[in-house]
Amino acid sequence: MTWETVIGLEIHAELSTASKIFCACPTAFGGDPNTHVCPVCAGLPGALPKLNRAVPDLAVRLGLSLGCAIERHSRFDRKNYFYPDLPKAYQISQLYAPICSDGRLEINSGGTGKSIGIREIHIEEDAGKLVHDSAGGATLMDFNRCGVPLVEIVTQPDFRSGHEVIAFLEALREILLYLRVSDCKMQEGSLRADVNLSVRQPGGALGVRTEMKNLNSFRAIGRAIDAETARQISILDAGGRVAQETRRWDDDRGESYGMRSKENAQDYRYFPEPDLLPVDIDDAWLASVENNLPELASKKRARYVREYGLAAQEAAALTSHVNLSTLFEDIAGRSGEPSESAHLITGEIMRLLNQTNMQPEALSVDVDKLSALIGLVSGGRINRSAYKETVEAVFMSDVDPRAYIAEKGLMMQSDGAIIADAVRDTIGENPGAAAEYRAGKEKAFGYLMGQAMKRLGGSGDPEKVRDALLSALRDE
Repeated sequence: MTWETVIGLEIHAELSTASKIFCACPTAFGGDPNTHVCPVCAGLPGALPKLNRAVPDLAVRLGLSLGCAIERHSRFDRKNYFYPDLPKAYQISQLYAPICSDGRLEINSGGTGKSIGIREIHIEEDAGKLVHDSAGGATLMDFNRCGVPLVEIVTQPDFRSGHEVIAFLEALREILLYLRVSDCKMQEGSLRADVNLSVRQPGGALGVRTEMKNLNSFRAIGRAIDAETARQISILDAGGRVAQETRRWDDDRGESYGMRSKENAQDYRYFPEPDLLPVDIDDAWLASVENNLPELASKKRARYVREYGLAAQEAAALTSHVNLSTLFEDIAGRSGEPSESAHLITGEIMRLLNQTNMQPEALSVDVDKLSALIGLVSGGRINRSAYKETVEAVFMSDVDPRAYIAEKGLMMQSDGAIIADAVRDTIGENPGAAAEYRAGKEKAFGYLMGQAMKRLGGSGDPEKVRDALLSALRDE
C-alpha cells in the first residue's frame, strides 16, 4: 500500500533579549546552575510578572517578516501542568489570542518551490532544564532557563518529507538570525522543534499523529522523521493502529520511544492569565516595528549582485550567515573594494572558520585591520602570498598587519636594481633552464621565475620580476 507522510512543526525560538520575559534575571547561557533565578521565575508565592517590552517587539518583527496578521489585542493564558522543571506548575503562554497568525514562508526543496503556512506565532516562557547525573543516578534541576522568552512558530501540516522540513527550518533560521530575533544556537537549545507526524493514503483523511519533542539539530530532525515514518507504516501495514502519543527521539540509538499519551488543549485547563494585562498594539507601535525591519538575506543577495556585480553563488555564500554579510559590508565600505572584500570572506575567512571548527556566530575579527590589508594588496604593497599569511595572523592572533608585515619582511620588493640583481644571479645559476626557454620551452620560464622570487624572499613584485626576467633573457 502507498502511504503519504503529513508533518507539522512547532518551533521554539528563544528570543535575543538581555533579561527574561517577566523579570530582570539575565538570559545568558551557561551560568552556574540556579544563579539566574529570582522569586518571579522561581514561581514563589506572591511574586508578580511584568512583561519585558522587547518581547512583543521581536515577535511582531518576526510576524511581519512572515506575512502574518498582527493581533492588535493580544493576551496571555495559563497552561497548567506539572513537570519538575516548571516550578510554578503552570506556564504563561498564549492560546486564545496569539500575537501573530496566518503567515507563509516560501521554501525550495530539491529545486521545487513550495509555500508553507504559518498557523500562528505565540509568546511564552521557557521551562527549566533537567540534568541527569548518570554517575550518581540522580536527576537535578537547573531553573536558570525558567522564564527565558520564547516564540513558538506553529506551521500548518504542509510538509510531506524530511527534506521539506529541513529546507523550511534553514529558511526560518536565516530569517530569525537576520532579524536578530534569536541567536538560533541549537546546541544551546535556543532553537528547538517538535515534529507532529502521521501517515495516510495519498489525499485521504489525516492519520493518527505522534509528536517528537525538542529536537535540536537538523540531522536529528531528518533522522527522526525518516524513522517515525517507517515505524508508523510498519504498524499500519501489519494491520495495527498508531497510538496518539508524545515520543522521545534518541539520536544515538536512532530510534524513538513513547513518553506519554498526547495531550489536547483541554488537558492543560487553559484560562486567561490574571496577573498580566493584554498587549494592545496601536498603529504607532506597529509602524515603528515595521519601519525598523532589517534587510533580510534574500534581498541582500539580490542587492549584492545588482550593486557590487558579484556572482549569485558568491552572494549566496556571503549571506549564508548574518555575521558574514555584516563583516563583508563593513570591510567593503571601509576599503572601497567590494569585490576584493567578497573574495576575502568567501576565501580566506571561510577557510579559517573551517580550519578552526568555528561557527560564523562566534566570528570576531578586526574590520579595520582586514580593510587595511585589502588596501595593501590592491595597492601592490604586498603580494598574495603575504596577504594570505597576514590575514591568517590577524584572524588567529589579532596582530597589527603593518607591524607583522614589517617584522616578517613581507612588504613587496619593487626596487628595480635589487630585482635586476636577483634576476641576473638566477640566470647565472641556471644556464640550462635559460637555454631551454630560449629554445622555446615555456615551462622553463616558470622555473626561472620561481627561483628569482625565492631569491627575493618571496617578496618581489611579480609583475616587475617577470618583466625584468623577460628583458634579461632577450638581452642575452
